[in-house]
Amino acid sequence: MTPRHPLAAACLALLAVAGSAQAQQHDPATPPAVASKIALRGEAEGLAVREMRVVRKNDVLIVQADLANTGRSDRTVFYRFKWLDAVGNQVGDGESWKQLGVQGLGQHTVKSVAPTGAAVDFRLEMNVEAR
Repeated sequence: MTPRHPLAAACLALLAVAGSAQAQQHDPATPPAVASKIALRGEAEGLAVREMRVVRKNDVLIVQADLANTGRSDRTVFYRFKWLDAVGNQVGDGESWKQLGVQGLGQHTVKSVAPTGAAVDFRLEMNVEAR
């Protein structure tokens, strides 16, 4: 199907590209494999998750994530880990939100342990605010 108005078609294509660019909310310093494990609520505000380490110890997942503030101003991070089973359902009652201050150009490591051995995957949910 050929559009009757080429300008309208071009505008729609531009909106589609802009929409997909806006969906990318992670800081560019966050590797794509790590970004797939993060659920941001809002913009990253200059906070990058540089690395994640996942180990299974005594049949329970343990995760450590390195957060880095790429900006000069301080950030407040609210975060929690959401643990998932093999089919993507949440395991356990869910963690409460934790608050963390990350100074400008500073780094911090957050850690969590799955509530049961049924957890095989996770998401790090975060909300980042400038101070």
